Amino acid sequence: MGYKIVVNYDWCKACKLCAWICPTGAITSDETGKPVTNEGKCIGCLKCEKICPDMAIEIVSDENA
Repeated sequence: MGYKIVVNYDWCKACKLCAWICPTGAITSDETGKPVTNEGKCIGCLKCEKICPDMAIEIVSDENA
């Protein structure tokens, strides 16, 4: 089973905390600070979801992965 990283870019303030805390590099940031995701690296630890002050990230099980 894999995981899907859902980012609400309208809520995101580009603080980069999600990229900073991700242990696998599944989330990095672009030149504006917005999250760039690589779902193949996501282990579903939820650290990004918990640290996001804007509640802009949700990790969901991807039953097709």
